Amino acid sequence: MPDTPAVPTPRKVSLYRNGSVYTAADPFATAMLVDGDTVAWVGSEQAASSIADSSMDVIDLHGTLVAPGFVDSHVHLTETGIALDGLQLGGIRSAAELLDAVAAAAGEGTVLGHGWDETLWANPALPTREELERAAGGRQVYLSRVDVHSSLVSSSLASAAGLGGLDGFAAGSQVKRDAHTAARRAARQLPADRLRGYQQRALAEAAANGYVAVAEMAAPHIGSVEDLRLAAGWNTTSNPADAAPAGAVPEVLPYWGQLASSVEHAQSILDGLGVPVLGLAGDLNIDGSIGSRTASLRSDYSDAPGERGSQYLTVAAAAAHLAACSLLGIQAGFHVIGDAGLDAALEALDQAAAEVGEQRIRAAGHRFEHVEIADADAISRLARYSVTVSAQPGFDALWGGDSSLYKQRLGQRQLGMNPFGSYYSAGVPICFGSDSPVTPLRPWDSVRACLQHTNPAEQISARAAFLGHTRAGWRAARYRNPMAGQLVPGAPASFAVWEVDELMVQVSDGRVQSWSTDPRARTPLLPALDTGSDPVCLQTVRDGRVLFTNGTLGA
Repeated sequence: MPDTPAVPTPRKVSLYRNGSVYTAADPFATAMLVDGDTVAWVGSEQAASSIADSSMDVIDLHGTLVAPGFVDSHVHLTETGIALDGLQLGGIRSAAELLDAVAAAAGEGTVLGHGWDETLWANPALPTREELERAAGGRQVYLSRVDVHSSLVSSSLASAAGLGGLDGFAAGSQVKRDAHTAARRAARQLPADRLRGYQQRALAEAAANGYVAVAEMAAPHIGSVEDLRLAAGWNTTSNPADAAPAGAVPEVLPYWGQLASSVEHAQSILDGLGVPVLGLAGDLNIDGSIGSRTASLRSDYSDAPGERGSQYLTVAAAAAHLAACSLLGIQAGFHVIGDAGLDAALEALDQAAAEVGEQRIRAAGHRFEHVEIADADAISRLARYSVTVSAQPGFDALWGGDSSLYKQRLGQRQLGMNPFGSYYSAGVPICFGSDSPVTPLRPWDSVRACLQHTNPAEQISARAAFLGHTRAGWRAARYRNPMAGQLVPGAPASFAVWEVDELMVQVSDGRVQSWSTDPRARTPLLPALDTGSDPVCLQTVRDGRVLFTNGTLGA
Protein backbone atom coordinates (compact mmCIF):
# COMPACT_ATOMS: atom_id res chain seq x y z
CA MET A 1 0.00 0.00 0.00
CA PRO A 2 1.30 3.49 -0.66
CA ASP A 3 2.28 5.51 2.33
CA THR A 4 -0.47 7.71 3.67
CA PRO A 5 0.56 11.36 3.41
CA ALA A 6 1.26 12.91 6.77
CA VAL A 7 -1.40 15.32 7.90
CA PRO A 8 0.27 18.62 8.80
CA THR A 9 -0.23 19.82 12.33
CA PRO A 10 -2.58 22.82 12.36
CA ARG A 11 -0.85 26.06 13.12
CA LYS A 12 -1.97 27.64 16.35
CA VAL A 13 -3.49 31.07 15.83
CA SER A 14 -3.79 33.41 18.82
CA LEU A 15 -5.42 36.81 18.99
CA TYR A 16 -4.27 39.12 21.78
CA ARG A 17 -6.72 41.99 22.18
CA ASN A 18 -7.95 44.76 24.48
CA GLY A 19 -4.52 45.92 25.53
CA SER A 20 -1.61 47.95 24.18
CA VAL A 21 0.93 46.65 21.67
CA TYR A 22 4.37 48.24 21.44
CA THR A 23 4.93 48.34 17.69
CA ALA A 24 6.31 50.72 15.13
CA ALA A 25 3.59 49.56 12.73
CA ASP A 26 0.85 51.33 14.70
CA PRO A 27 1.63 53.25 17.91
CA PHE A 28 -2.03 53.01 18.92
CA ALA A 29 -2.39 49.26 18.32
CA THR A 30 -4.44 47.38 20.90
CA ALA A 31 -4.40 43.90 19.36
CA MET A 32 -2.00 41.42 17.75
CA LEU A 33 -2.56 38.21 15.80
CA VAL A 34 0.02 35.43 16.09
CA ASP A 35 0.02 32.67 13.47
CA GLY A 36 2.29 29.84 14.58
CA ASP A 37 5.70 31.38 15.22
CA THR A 38 5.04 34.66 13.41
CA VAL A 39 3.31 37.96 14.04
CA ALA A 40 0.58 38.06 11.39
CA TRP A 41 -1.12 41.38 12.14
CA VAL A 42 -1.27 44.29 14.59
CA GLY A 43 -4.03 46.83 14.75
CA SER A 44 -7.07 48.28 16.46
CA GLU A 45 -9.70 46.75 18.72
CA GLN A 46 -12.36 47.39 16.08
CA ALA A 47 -10.38 45.47 13.48
CA ALA A 48 -9.73 42.67 15.98
CA SER A 49 -13.48 42.24 16.44
CA SER A 50 -13.90 41.79 12.72
CA ILE A 51 -11.25 39.08 12.35
CA ALA A 52 -11.85 37.09 15.55
CA ASP A 53 -13.41 33.65 15.05
CA SER A 54 -13.90 30.39 16.94
CA SER A 55 -10.74 28.80 15.50
CA MET A 56 -8.54 31.29 17.33
CA ASP A 57 -7.25 31.27 20.86
CA VAL A 58 -8.46 34.71 21.94
CA ILE A 59 -6.61 36.27 24.89
CA ASP A 60 -8.13 39.28 26.62
CA LEU A 61 -5.22 41.46 27.71
CA HIS A 62 -7.37 43.49 30.11
CA GLY A 63 -5.34 46.62 29.38
CA THR A 64 -1.90 45.05 29.72
CA LEU A 65 1.09 45.73 27.47
CA VAL A 66 2.48 43.42 24.79
CA ALA A 67 6.08 44.31 23.92
CA PRO A 68 9.02 42.67 22.15
CA GLY A 69 10.80 40.21 24.41
CA PHE A 70 14.02 41.30 26.05
CA VAL A 71 17.47 40.11 24.96
CA ASP A 72 20.17 39.99 27.63
CA SER A 73 23.41 40.63 25.77
CA HIS A 74 25.75 39.26 28.44
CA VAL A 75 25.01 36.42 30.86
CA HIS A 76 26.65 33.38 32.41
CA LEU A 77 24.03 30.68 32.74
CA THR A 78 25.75 28.22 35.04
CA GLU A 79 27.09 30.99 37.26
CA THR A 80 23.61 32.51 37.42
CA GLY A 81 22.03 29.21 38.40
CA ILE A 82 24.64 28.66 41.09
CA ALA A 83 24.08 32.18 42.43
CA LEU A 84 20.32 31.66 42.54
CA ASP A 85 20.56 28.30 44.30
CA GLY A 86 23.66 28.93 46.45
CA LEU A 87 24.37 31.34 49.29
CA GLN A 88 23.18 34.80 48.28
CA LEU A 89 25.56 37.19 49.99
CA GLY A 90 24.45 40.58 48.66
CA GLY A 91 22.90 41.49 52.00
CA ILE A 92 25.95 40.52 54.07
CA ARG A 93 27.49 43.47 55.89
CA SER A 94 30.44 42.00 57.82
CA ALA A 95 32.89 39.11 57.93
CA ALA A 96 31.02 37.72 60.93
CA GLU A 97 27.73 37.67 59.00
CA LEU A 98 29.44 35.97 56.08
CA LEU A 99 30.87 33.26 58.35
CA ASP A 100 27.44 32.72 59.89
CA ALA A 101 25.97 32.24 56.41
CA VAL A 102 28.66 29.68 55.55
CA ALA A 103 28.05 27.83 58.81
CA ALA A 104 24.32 27.66 58.07
CA ALA A 105 24.78 26.34 54.51
CA ALA A 106 22.85 23.13 53.95
CA GLY A 107 23.86 20.18 51.82
CA GLU A 108 27.12 18.45 51.08
CA GLY A 109 30.16 19.18 48.95
CA THR A 110 31.59 22.60 48.23
CA VAL A 111 29.83 25.59 49.79
CA LEU A 112 29.04 27.89 46.87
CA GLY A 113 27.99 31.51 47.30
CA HIS A 114 27.93 34.79 45.43
CA GLY A 115 27.53 38.52 45.85
CA TRP A 116 29.56 39.77 48.80
CA ASP A 117 30.84 43.33 48.52
CA GLU A 118 33.21 44.51 51.23
CA THR A 119 32.85 48.15 50.16
CA LEU A 120 29.41 48.09 51.81
CA TRP A 121 30.76 46.81 55.13
CA ALA A 122 31.55 49.12 58.06
CA ASN A 123 34.75 47.11 58.50
CA PRO A 124 35.98 45.79 55.13
CA ALA A 125 38.27 43.17 56.70
CA LEU A 126 37.68 39.77 55.10
CA PRO A 127 37.61 36.42 56.92
CA THR A 128 40.69 34.23 56.70
CA ARG A 129 40.90 30.94 54.85
CA GLU A 130 41.05 29.15 58.18
CA GLU A 131 37.94 30.90 59.48
CA LEU A 132 36.04 29.86 56.35
CA GLU A 133 37.28 26.30 56.81
CA ARG A 134 36.05 26.15 60.41
CA ALA A 135 32.70 27.76 59.58
CA ALA A 136 32.08 25.19 56.84
CA GLY A 137 32.98 22.28 59.08
CA GLY A 138 35.76 21.19 56.75
CA ARG A 139 33.77 21.54 53.52
CA GLN A 140 35.50 23.42 50.72
CA VAL A 141 34.29 27.01 50.26
CA TYR A 142 34.11 29.19 47.14
CA LEU A 143 32.36 32.57 47.46
CA SER A 144 32.50 34.84 44.41
CA ARG A 145 32.61 38.60 44.86
CA VAL A 146 29.71 40.56 43.33
CA ASP A 147 31.80 41.32 40.21
CA VAL A 148 32.93 37.65 39.90
CA HIS A 149 36.52 38.74 39.34
CA SER A 150 37.73 37.50 42.71
CA SER A 151 36.53 35.14 45.39
CA LEU A 152 37.03 33.97 48.94
CA VAL A 153 38.30 30.42 49.34
CA SER A 154 38.81 28.09 52.28
CA SER A 155 42.08 26.37 53.13
CA SER A 156 40.97 23.01 51.76
CA LEU A 157 39.84 24.47 48.43
CA ALA A 158 43.10 26.43 48.12
CA SER A 159 45.02 23.20 48.67
CA ALA A 160 42.88 21.09 46.34
CA ALA A 161 43.11 23.69 43.56
CA GLY A 162 46.87 24.08 43.95
CA LEU A 163 46.67 27.83 44.41
CA GLY A 164 50.01 28.23 46.17
CA GLY A 165 52.44 30.19 44.01
CA LEU A 166 49.82 31.29 41.44
CA ASP A 167 49.48 34.95 40.51
CA GLY A 168 46.73 36.48 42.63
CA PHE A 169 47.19 34.17 45.63
CA ALA A 170 48.16 35.98 48.82
CA ALA A 171 48.05 35.48 52.56
CA GLY A 172 44.33 36.22 52.87
CA SER A 173 41.29 34.33 51.64
CA GLN A 174 40.65 36.57 48.62
CA VAL A 175 42.11 35.28 45.36
CA LYS A 176 42.38 37.11 42.04
CA ARG A 177 43.67 36.61 38.47
CA ASP A 178 45.20 33.14 37.86
CA ALA A 179 44.51 31.96 41.39
CA HIS A 180 40.85 32.88 41.03
CA THR A 181 40.58 31.06 37.71
CA ALA A 182 42.06 27.91 39.27
CA ALA A 183 39.78 28.17 42.31
CA ARG A 184 36.69 28.57 40.16
CA ARG A 185 37.64 25.56 38.03
CA ALA A 186 38.10 23.44 41.15
CA ALA A 187 34.75 24.54 42.56
CA ARG A 188 33.01 23.88 39.22
CA GLN A 189 34.01 20.22 38.87
CA LEU A 190 30.37 19.22 38.62
CA PRO A 191 28.56 16.45 36.74
CA ALA A 192 26.65 17.34 33.59
CA ASP A 193 23.24 16.92 35.20
CA ARG A 194 24.06 19.51 37.87
CA LEU A 195 25.42 21.93 35.29
CA ARG A 196 22.28 21.45 33.22
CA GLY A 197 20.14 21.99 36.29
CA TYR A 198 21.87 25.26 37.07
CA GLN A 199 21.42 26.42 33.47
CA GLN A 200 17.76 25.49 33.50
CA ARG A 201 17.31 27.46 36.73
CA ALA A 202 18.87 30.51 35.07
CA LEU A 203 16.81 30.18 31.89
CA ALA A 204 13.60 29.85 33.91
CA GLU A 205 14.50 33.02 35.80
CA ALA A 206 15.12 34.81 32.49
CA ALA A 207 11.79 33.67 31.03
CA ALA A 208 9.92 34.77 34.15
CA ASN A 209 11.32 38.26 33.61
CA GLY A 210 10.40 38.67 29.95
CA TYR A 211 13.61 37.55 28.25
CA VAL A 212 13.31 35.62 24.99
CA ALA A 213 17.07 35.33 24.40
CA VAL A 214 20.32 35.52 26.34
CA ALA A 215 23.90 35.81 25.08
CA GLU A 216 25.98 33.19 26.90
CA MET A 217 29.51 34.56 27.32
CA ALA A 218 31.41 31.34 27.87
CA ALA A 219 35.19 31.19 28.15
CA PRO A 220 37.81 28.64 29.21
CA HIS A 221 38.58 30.51 32.45
CA ILE A 222 34.88 30.48 33.41
CA GLY A 223 33.68 27.00 32.44
CA SER A 224 34.51 23.97 30.35
CA VAL A 225 33.67 23.29 26.73
CA GLU A 226 31.13 20.79 28.07
CA ASP A 227 29.43 23.67 29.88
CA LEU A 228 29.27 25.59 26.58
CA ARG A 229 27.86 22.56 24.76
CA LEU A 230 25.14 22.17 27.35
CA ALA A 231 24.23 25.86 27.00
CA ALA A 232 24.13 25.75 23.20
CA GLY A 233 22.19 22.49 23.35
CA TRP A 234 19.09 24.19 24.71
CA ASN A 235 18.51 25.54 21.20
CA THR A 236 18.73 22.35 19.20
CA THR A 237 17.90 19.18 21.12
CA SER A 238 15.35 17.82 23.50
CA ASN A 239 16.93 17.47 26.89
CA PRO A 240 16.24 14.61 29.31
CA ALA A 241 12.93 14.30 31.10
CA ASP A 242 14.05 16.53 33.95
CA ALA A 243 14.71 19.42 31.59
CA ALA A 244 12.56 21.52 29.30
CA PRO A 245 12.30 20.69 25.58
CA ALA A 246 14.19 22.80 23.09
CA GLY A 247 12.32 25.97 22.25
CA ALA A 248 10.57 26.13 25.64
CA VAL A 249 13.34 28.28 27.10
CA PRO A 250 14.84 31.57 25.94
CA GLU A 251 17.13 31.20 22.96
CA VAL A 252 20.81 30.95 23.87
CA LEU A 253 23.18 33.05 21.75
CA PRO A 254 26.52 31.34 22.44
CA TYR A 255 29.98 32.92 22.40
CA TRP A 256 33.33 31.41 23.30
CA GLY A 257 36.08 33.69 24.61
CA GLN A 258 39.26 31.92 23.52
CA LEU A 259 42.24 33.72 22.00
CA ALA A 260 43.24 32.84 18.42
CA SER A 261 46.67 33.62 17.01
CA SER A 262 45.88 33.04 13.31
CA VAL A 263 43.09 32.16 10.92
CA GLU A 264 44.08 28.50 11.11
CA HIS A 265 44.11 28.58 14.90
CA ALA A 266 40.73 30.29 15.04
CA GLN A 267 39.23 27.69 12.71
CA SER A 268 40.68 24.85 14.77
CA ILE A 269 39.13 26.32 17.92
CA LEU A 270 35.73 26.53 16.22
CA ASP A 271 36.03 23.00 14.84
CA GLY A 272 36.97 21.62 18.26
CA LEU A 273 34.01 23.07 20.13
CA GLY A 274 31.50 20.64 18.68
CA VAL A 275 28.75 23.27 18.65
CA PRO A 276 28.28 26.42 16.57
CA VAL A 277 29.08 29.73 18.26
CA LEU A 278 28.47 33.28 17.10
CA GLY A 279 32.07 34.30 17.59
CA LEU A 280 35.27 34.09 19.59
CA ALA A 281 34.19 36.98 21.76
CA GLY A 282 32.67 37.87 25.09
CA ASP A 283 34.66 37.31 28.24
CA LEU A 284 38.05 37.13 26.59
CA ASN A 285 39.60 39.35 29.21
CA ILE A 286 41.83 42.26 28.34
CA ASP A 287 41.47 43.36 31.96
CA GLY A 288 39.43 42.69 35.10
CA SER A 289 36.97 44.66 37.23
CA ILE A 290 36.92 47.90 39.18
CA GLY A 291 35.56 46.29 42.34
CA SER A 292 38.45 43.83 42.52
CA ARG A 293 40.91 46.54 41.34
CA THR A 294 41.90 44.45 38.33
CA ALA A 295 40.50 46.78 35.62
CA SER A 296 43.47 48.28 33.78
CA LEU A 297 43.72 52.04 34.40
CA ARG A 298 45.87 54.83 33.00
CA SER A 299 46.44 56.19 36.52
CA ASP A 300 46.30 54.77 40.03
CA TYR A 301 43.18 53.66 41.84
CA SER A 302 42.15 56.49 44.14
CA ASP A 303 41.95 54.20 47.16
CA ALA A 304 45.08 52.17 46.35
CA PRO A 305 48.08 54.29 45.37
CA GLY A 306 50.45 52.40 43.11
CA GLU A 307 47.80 50.01 41.81
CA ARG A 308 46.60 50.29 38.21
CA GLY A 309 44.96 46.91 37.72
CA SER A 310 45.87 44.10 35.37
CA GLN A 311 46.21 43.72 31.62
CA TYR A 312 45.85 40.10 30.58
CA LEU A 313 46.51 40.37 26.83
CA THR A 314 49.19 42.16 24.86
CA VAL A 315 48.22 44.49 22.04
CA ALA A 316 49.90 42.16 19.55
CA ALA A 317 47.94 39.13 20.75
CA ALA A 318 44.65 41.04 20.69
CA ALA A 319 45.41 42.37 17.19
CA ALA A 320 46.17 38.88 15.88
CA HIS A 321 42.85 37.65 17.29
CA LEU A 322 40.90 40.49 15.68
CA ALA A 323 42.62 39.97 12.33
CA ALA A 324 42.02 36.21 12.33
CA CYS A 325 38.34 36.53 13.19
CA SER A 326 37.87 39.32 10.64
CA LEU A 327 39.33 37.17 7.87
CA LEU A 328 36.93 34.36 8.85
CA GLY A 329 34.05 36.83 8.93
CA ILE A 330 33.13 36.06 12.55
CA GLN A 331 32.82 38.27 15.59
CA ALA A 332 35.75 38.82 17.88
CA GLY A 333 35.63 40.77 21.07
CA PHE A 334 36.97 41.34 24.54
CA HIS A 335 35.97 42.04 28.10
CA VAL A 336 37.37 45.52 28.67
CA ILE A 337 36.53 47.92 31.49
CA GLY A 338 39.40 50.28 32.31
CA ASP A 339 40.65 53.15 30.15
CA ALA A 340 44.11 51.63 29.76
CA GLY A 341 42.46 48.33 28.82
CA LEU A 342 40.43 50.15 26.18
CA ASP A 343 43.59 51.86 24.90
CA ALA A 344 45.06 48.39 24.31
CA ALA A 345 41.91 47.16 22.56
CA LEU A 346 41.78 50.19 20.28
CA GLU A 347 45.47 49.91 19.41
CA ALA A 348 44.80 46.26 18.58
CA LEU A 349 42.01 47.36 16.23
CA ASP A 350 44.40 49.77 14.50
CA GLN A 351 47.01 47.05 14.04
CA ALA A 352 44.45 44.52 12.81
CA ALA A 353 43.01 47.06 10.36
CA ALA A 354 46.47 47.75 9.02
CA GLU A 355 46.85 44.04 8.36
CA VAL A 356 43.45 43.06 6.92
CA GLY A 357 41.84 46.39 6.06
CA GLU A 358 39.30 48.55 7.85
CA GLN A 359 36.41 47.20 5.78
CA ARG A 360 36.94 43.65 7.00
CA ILE A 361 37.12 44.89 10.60
CA ARG A 362 33.84 46.77 10.27
CA ALA A 363 32.09 43.98 8.39
CA ALA A 364 32.84 41.40 11.08
CA GLY A 365 30.75 43.29 13.63
CA HIS A 366 33.13 42.91 16.56
CA ARG A 367 31.89 43.62 20.08
CA PHE A 368 33.49 44.84 23.29
CA GLU A 369 31.90 43.97 26.62
CA HIS A 370 31.39 46.61 29.34
CA VAL A 371 33.69 49.45 28.13
CA GLU A 372 32.98 51.47 31.25
CA ILE A 373 35.65 54.19 30.92
CA ALA A 374 35.84 55.80 27.49
CA ASP A 375 36.79 59.35 26.57
CA ALA A 376 35.70 61.20 23.42
CA ASP A 377 38.64 59.99 21.34
CA ALA A 378 38.06 56.38 22.31
CA ILE A 379 34.35 56.66 21.52
CA SER A 380 35.16 58.13 18.10
CA ARG A 381 37.48 55.21 17.33
CA LEU A 382 34.87 52.68 18.40
CA ALA A 383 32.42 54.31 16.00
CA ARG A 384 35.01 54.29 13.22
CA TYR A 385 35.38 50.52 13.45
CA SER A 386 31.65 49.85 14.02
CA VAL A 387 32.42 48.02 17.25
CA THR A 388 29.32 47.25 19.29
CA VAL A 389 29.52 48.09 22.97
CA SER A 390 27.68 45.55 25.11
CA ALA A 391 27.05 47.50 28.32
CA GLN A 392 25.41 46.87 31.70
CA PRO A 393 23.26 49.78 32.92
CA GLY A 394 22.85 48.10 36.29
CA PHE A 395 26.52 48.80 37.02
CA ASP A 396 25.87 52.54 37.13
CA ALA A 397 22.71 52.09 39.20
CA LEU A 398 24.58 50.00 41.77
CA TRP A 399 27.99 51.64 41.86
CA GLY A 400 27.68 55.12 40.31
CA GLY A 401 27.09 58.45 42.02
CA ASP A 402 28.75 60.45 44.75
CA SER A 403 28.65 57.84 47.53
CA SER A 404 29.60 54.82 45.53
CA LEU A 405 32.13 52.13 44.77
CA TYR A 406 33.15 53.97 41.61
CA LYS A 407 33.75 57.21 43.49
CA GLN A 408 35.78 55.31 46.10
CA ARG A 409 37.91 53.51 43.52
CA LEU A 410 38.21 56.26 40.87
CA GLY A 411 37.39 59.64 42.41
CA GLN A 412 36.17 62.19 39.87
CA ARG A 413 36.89 59.82 36.99
CA GLN A 414 33.63 58.09 37.84
CA LEU A 415 31.71 60.98 36.21
CA GLY A 416 32.77 59.78 32.77
CA MET A 417 31.82 56.14 33.26
CA ASN A 418 29.25 54.18 31.26
CA PRO A 419 28.79 57.03 28.74
CA PHE A 420 25.58 55.80 27.11
CA GLY A 421 24.51 59.18 25.81
CA SER A 422 27.92 59.81 24.29
CA TYR A 423 27.90 56.42 22.58
CA TYR A 424 24.56 57.15 20.97
CA SER A 425 25.62 60.65 19.94
CA ALA A 426 28.75 59.32 18.23
CA GLY A 427 26.94 56.48 16.46
CA VAL A 428 28.51 53.63 18.44
CA PRO A 429 26.24 50.56 18.23
CA ILE A 430 25.18 49.66 21.77
CA CYS A 431 23.23 46.83 23.35
CA PHE A 432 22.48 46.11 26.99
CA GLY A 433 22.64 43.20 29.37
CA SER A 434 23.03 42.26 33.01
CA ASP A 435 26.29 40.29 33.22
CA SER A 436 24.18 38.01 35.43
CA PRO A 437 24.91 37.02 38.14
CA VAL A 438 26.73 40.33 38.65
CA THR A 439 23.40 42.18 38.36
CA PRO A 440 20.02 40.43 38.36
CA LEU A 441 17.84 39.55 35.38
CA ARG A 442 15.52 42.52 35.83
CA PRO A 443 15.17 44.26 32.44
CA TRP A 444 12.97 47.19 33.50
CA ASP A 445 15.43 48.06 36.27
CA SER A 446 18.08 48.17 33.55
CA VAL A 447 15.95 50.42 31.33
CA ARG A 448 15.36 52.69 34.33
CA ALA A 449 19.12 52.84 34.97
CA CYS A 450 19.61 54.28 31.47
CA LEU A 451 16.88 56.85 31.98
CA GLN A 452 18.20 57.83 35.43
CA HIS A 453 21.96 57.58 34.81
CA THR A 454 23.86 59.13 37.72
CA ASN A 455 25.48 61.54 35.24
CA PRO A 456 22.62 63.50 33.61
CA ALA A 457 24.76 64.13 30.53
CA GLU A 458 24.79 60.39 29.80
CA GLN A 459 21.08 59.70 30.30
CA ILE A 460 19.10 58.34 27.35
CA SER A 461 15.38 58.02 26.73
CA ALA A 462 13.39 55.01 27.82
CA ARG A 463 12.67 54.25 24.16
CA ALA A 464 16.38 54.22 23.26
CA ALA A 465 17.09 52.08 26.31
CA PHE A 466 14.27 49.68 25.47
CA LEU A 467 15.54 49.25 21.92
CA GLY A 468 19.02 48.64 23.32
CA HIS A 469 17.57 45.84 25.45
CA THR A 470 15.53 44.29 22.62
CA ARG A 471 16.19 44.77 18.91
CA ALA A 472 19.79 45.89 19.42
CA GLY A 473 20.57 42.64 21.22
CA TRP A 474 19.60 40.64 18.16
CA ARG A 475 21.56 42.96 15.88
CA ALA A 476 24.66 42.75 18.07
CA ALA A 477 24.56 38.97 17.68
CA ARG A 478 24.16 39.32 13.91
CA TYR A 479 21.00 37.29 14.21
CA ARG A 480 19.78 35.42 11.14
CA ASN A 481 16.35 37.10 11.07
CA PRO A 482 16.67 40.88 10.62
CA MET A 483 13.08 41.39 11.83
CA ALA A 484 13.75 39.97 15.28
CA GLY A 485 13.04 42.31 18.17
CA GLN A 486 9.96 44.06 16.82
CA LEU A 487 6.26 43.28 16.63
CA VAL A 488 5.30 43.86 13.01
CA PRO A 489 3.75 41.51 10.46
CA GLY A 490 6.28 38.88 9.44
CA ALA A 491 8.44 39.23 12.55
CA PRO A 492 9.09 36.36 14.97
CA ALA A 493 6.37 36.06 17.61
CA SER A 494 8.74 36.63 20.52
CA PHE A 495 7.26 38.94 23.12
CA ALA A 496 6.21 39.43 26.72
CA VAL A 497 2.95 40.59 28.28
CA TRP A 498 3.25 43.06 31.15
CA GLU A 499 0.90 44.34 33.81
CA VAL A 500 1.71 48.04 34.18
CA ASP A 501 0.49 50.99 36.24
CA GLU A 502 0.72 53.54 33.45
CA LEU A 503 2.01 53.91 29.89
CA MET A 504 3.86 57.02 28.76
CA VAL A 505 6.82 58.40 26.84
CA GLN A 506 9.86 59.06 29.02
CA VAL A 507 12.80 61.11 27.83
CA SER A 508 15.90 62.33 29.55
CA ASP A 509 15.84 65.81 28.03
CA GLY A 510 12.96 68.07 29.12
CA ARG A 511 13.39 70.27 26.04
CA VAL A 512 11.81 67.62 23.81
CA GLN A 513 9.33 66.10 26.21
CA SER A 514 6.33 68.24 25.30
CA TRP A 515 6.41 67.08 21.68
CA SER A 516 7.56 63.49 22.12
CA THR A 517 4.77 62.81 24.63
CA ASP A 518 2.10 64.34 22.41
CA PRO A 519 -0.06 61.65 20.71
CA ARG A 520 0.58 63.35 17.36
CA ALA A 521 4.22 62.32 17.63
CA ARG A 522 3.03 58.70 17.22
CA THR A 523 5.67 57.47 19.65
CA PRO A 524 4.87 54.01 21.07
CA LEU A 525 4.25 54.02 24.82
CA LEU A 526 6.28 52.21 27.47
CA PRO A 527 5.60 51.53 31.16
CA ALA A 528 6.08 54.49 33.48
CA LEU A 529 9.13 53.62 35.57
CA ASP A 530 8.67 56.18 38.34
CA THR A 531 5.41 54.88 39.83
CA GLY A 532 7.00 52.94 42.68
CA SER A 533 6.17 49.53 41.25
CA ASP A 534 7.73 47.62 38.38
CA PRO A 535 5.88 46.02 35.47
CA VAL A 536 4.87 42.43 36.25
CA CYS A 537 5.52 39.76 33.64
CA LEU A 538 2.34 37.81 32.88
CA GLN A 539 3.58 35.78 29.93
CA THR A 540 6.73 35.29 27.87
CA VAL A 541 6.52 33.84 24.35
CA ARG A 542 9.37 32.87 22.04
CA ASP A 543 8.60 32.07 18.40
CA GLY A 544 4.97 31.46 19.32
CA ARG A 545 5.74 29.07 22.21
CA VAL A 546 4.89 30.06 25.75
CA LEU A 547 7.98 30.02 27.97
CA PHE A 548 6.39 31.43 31.09
CA THR A 549 2.96 32.33 32.39
CA ASN A 550 1.94 33.33 35.87
CA GLY A 551 -1.62 32.09 35.40
CA THR A 552 -3.43 35.42 35.54
CA LEU A 553 -3.58 36.02 31.78
CA GLY A 554 -6.73 34.21 30.69
CA ALA A 555 -8.59 33.58 27.48
